[in-house]
Amino acid sequence: MATEIVQAPVSVDREGTAPLPAAASSALARLHSAFPVVQAVTVYETAAVHAVQLAARAESGLMSDLDADDLAHAEELMAGAAATLASAGRLDLIGGA
Repeated sequence: MATEIVQAPVSVDREGTAPLPAAASSALARLHSAFPVVQAVTVYETAAVHAVQLAARAESGLMSDLDADDLAHAEELMAGAAATLASAGRLDLIGGA
């Protein structure tokens, strides 16, 4: 049995799609501007959980070099996310002042 390879479509037909009402466009614009803040909170929280897990591993004496690199990376992610939130004035979202 042979596998048939089908070309992927290059565009989607949008014919008949109505434009967004003004209120929906305004709401979408607000959501779009908030996305970097939401993303930074998610990155921070995920990295913080990972850092706690790796710190516990370090305390147990079982931390490998790879684990140490992962911990450093998690701390870098947290610092970057905190900087994004600080510039947005939203450190309160991660428990900061």
